[in-house]
Amino acid sequence: MKKLHLLLLILFLLPTSLAAQDIYYPGNWGDWEKRSPEEVGLNADKIQEAIEYAQAEETDNPRSMEENHYGTFGREPFGDGIGPFKDRGEQTGIIIKNGYIIAEWGEPFRVDMTHSVTKSFLTTTMGIAYDQGLIRDVNDKVDQYMAPIYFMEWDNNQNKADAFKEPTVFEPFKGEHNSRITWNHLLRQTSDWEGTLWGKPDWADRPSGDRAQWMTRERNEPGSVFEYNDTRVNLLALAAMNVLREPLPKVLREEVLDKIGASPTWRWMGYENSWVIIDGQQMQAVSGGGHWGGGMFISARDQGRFGLLTLRNGKWKDEQIISEEWNKMAQTPTEANTNYGFMNWFLNVNKDRLPSAPTSAFFHLGAGTNMVYVDQENDLVIVARWINGGAMDGVVKRVLEAIER
Repeated sequence: MKKLHLLLLILFLLPTSLAAQDIYYPGNWGDWEKRSPEEVGLNADKIQEAIEYAQAEETDNPRSMEENHYGTFGREPFGDGIGPFKDRGEQTGIIIKNGYIIAEWGEPFRVDMTHSVTKSFLTTTMGIAYDQGLIRDVNDKVDQYMAPIYFMEWDNNQNKADAFKEPTVFEPFKGEHNSRITWNHLLRQTSDWEGTLWGKPDWADRPSGDRAQWMTRERNEPGSVFEYNDTRVNLLALAAMNVLREPLPKVLREEVLDKIGASPTWRWMGYENSWVIIDGQQMQAVSGGGHWGGGMFISARDQGRFGLLTLRNGKWKDEQIISEEWNKMAQTPTEANTNYGFMNWFLNVNKDRLPSAPTSAFFHLGAGTNMVYVDQENDLVIVARWINGGAMDGVVKRVLEAIER
């Protein structure tokens, strides 16, 4: 009878043990095991076809990110670059199946700007604040969390009387409209916040419609209208730093990227004028993308690690680095845009951009194009950098066709 009980216990524990062993996580930095496509159930010829397709679809935008800026966003009102730019490398990609690298090409260790994929890292720092209890509920109004913000400004011995009775601190969530904004509105780009930050008015980012109404239109009720706006993204970065009371790159490194074995080569940049003082310390508020320069400068290898972390819903080996609750919230549709979750989780609910992918897939997306495709249904991550935007589905389609059912 004792032997029977022992056998039943072994049989009960065996599936869990094997399942745990089957989940592979890479080691630190370059310690990432590679497998051939055949070893993980993929057709090697189809994978090669996907690689050649991606390489043929390299964007024809300038490799100089500064030149590219002044041909695009730099043409907007107040569009001058105020953060650093870095010339990009060649078209690059990585395919990760079951945690293993099964293909990579281009310059996977090269550090490049990743533009709006930076927003996904910003959301992750917000998840840290949430998990630490610094933000109780994403539906709370932001203003109740905000200490007055003291900008670092150099007055060059100017006459103090000229600024007498002018505000000396910044309180961005005051007023009839801005006081109604919640963390959820900022995370989902539905706040319609009104104001100017780092010399960039909210209305000057991707202005459209009648010029006469850019500065006078009525504000939309927070939560009702989605608008992709980097001034408001940068506001969230400032608000997150105000709550965490530490620079966001430091928080991200200590709480996330060091724990998933990222390299020491990434940097998260702010602007030349985005300096504040918190707790007596000079801190640079980082940007949520490369719209006016700055943002996350990172390698495709480290992008792949981050994609794998989101694939596993915030878990890495035996540690839940970001709560599963937060990662699930990030993947829920925004009412005003059902193809968007938290920034920068682009969803595939309507299959607009990726008709070949499952509706459950999501992707972190930045200009360039920079794409980190995450497919939990197929245990798949694809990093594709510097491709034409219209080629995103072509890359994903060819990789999915390689899966031998």
